[in-house]
Amino acid sequence: MAQKNKVKFYVVWRGVKPGIYEDWNTCKKNVDGFDGARYKSFESKAEATLAFRGNMWDYLSTGGEKKVVPTIILKKPSHTEAWCVDAACSGNPGEMEYRGVDYRTREQLFHVGPLAQGTNNIGEFLAIVHALALLKRAELPNMPIYTDSKTAMAWIRNQNVKTQLVENQQNKKIFDMIDKGLFWLHNNSFQNPIIKWETDIWGEIPADFGRK
Repeated sequence: MAQKNKVKFYVVWRGVKPGIYEDWNTCKKNVDGFDGARYKSFESKAEATLAFRGNMWDYLSTGGEKKVVPTIILKKPSHTEAWCVDAACSGNPGEMEYRGVDYRTREQLFHVGPLAQGTNNIGEFLAIVHALALLKRAELPNMPIYTDSKTAMAWIRNQNVKTQLVENQQNKKIFDMIDKGLFWLHNNSFQNPIIKWETDIWGEIPADFGRK
């Protein structure tokens, strides 16, 4: 009698949505293209739960050295159905704007700005949150979002904006938008993969404003 495939449990410590997954495809969606993804499979749910709650390096280390799980960078984006977001800022701080574009059709999906006294990182963060909110409203929980900003990805992941920009009368609207964005993240769940756009390999992200 053929032996049934044994179920494995996948722990994602660092990914789009850290957690424990019971199938590889779901795990892959949460680590594919995620910069610095850390994950591992286990034979039982009990082992996986213990590992997820513990120090990941206790499970990813060999011979006392940290084992780096490589991020596979493809020659072209793996998702053809996706949204791309980007921001532009004239000066630092300066007039900031951001937008979202459909990867396949290049149709502009949304555009905000310019807004006075902003930064590029803040624009990148707001663009991702804007895309997440629109996708949730449209009931598209699996639509990937491409961004070329590691900083914005970290702010989304940590639900915290670490900017050195000082609030003033000129940029008050931007800080109000940041507060609304963080409020949305704290009060909504999402599973849309947020994937790093590899500019050096794929060229400029389709949402780029073309001002370089």
